[in-house]
Amino acid sequence: MSAAAEKDSGNGSSAAVVMNRTNTFNIRTPEGIVFSQLLAGPVPRFLAWLIDFFCLLFLVIVVNLVMLPFALVSPDLMQALSLLTFFVLSLGYGMVLEWSWRGQTIGKRFLRLRVVDAQGLRLHASQIVIRNLLRVVDMLPLLYLTGGLTCLCTRRAQRLGDIAANTVVIRTPKMAEPDLEQLLAGRYNSLRQFPHLQARLRQRVSPSEAAVAMQALLRRDQLEPGPRVELFARLADHFRSVVTFPLEATEGIADEQYIRNVVDVLYRTSAVAERAAARAVEEKEPA
Repeated sequence: MSAAAEKDSGNGSSAAVVMNRTNTFNIRTPEGIVFSQLLAGPVPRFLAWLIDFFCLLFLVIVVNLVMLPFALVSPDLMQALSLLTFFVLSLGYGMVLEWSWRGQTIGKRFLRLRVVDAQGLRLHASQIVIRNLLRVVDMLPLLYLTGGLTCLCTRRAQRLGDIAANTVVIRTPKMAEPDLEQLLAGRYNSLRQFPHLQARLRQRVSPSEAAVAMQALLRRDQLEPGPRVELFARLADHFRSVVTFPLEATEGIADEQYIRNVVDVLYRTSAVAERAAARAVEEKEPA
């Protein structure tokens, strides 16, 4: 199976994107960690657009009802306002929601799709604006025919707006929730001494990165000792580069325990962690 690697020369990032023919692409960070994503094809993307279309139509109807008194003043004024409203809402709907919900609209949320930067970088407002402005071209001649054909012909399943904005649409399949209490309870987490650094860690770590760390802990018993040590060493180096905790919080901690502490911070609130730790202490105390 062939694969191609791309470098983000424009932003100076050394992250590489490895594409293959199984509708996936892998983002490789400078630390050597690979995040695999499933690409969304034309069918789920069209269904998401259909949901968004009816949501937009409902919104337009509501706004027109609010502006109905203008029809009493002038029917021509009402018609002009209706056209202007539809134009503004049709463009603003995708821009506002994709920016507010980190690459998702109502339709994309329902079908678990998300717009992301094609190089694995942070999605910028300019990219969202470009891909939504070119939506008009992708819809030609009707029902997204141009965009659908472009998705079928490109390796990343991109429509013209995605190509211009350097974005892709990925699928985020629902995963079974791990038993965090069993995985993390009863262990002291030295990182929780620094609430401001915890908040910074949650802000800077993406959902994909958090999921990789979680999966590494869940599958650690399935790994051979050598690869297991190497995996957690790479993960620990990556998360240490994201947020640097004081030496007193990390000194003497093995890489696997450091990742366990990071996952504890990312997935559990301080209150939940404190209750779990207190319960573990009570269970160890003699009656």
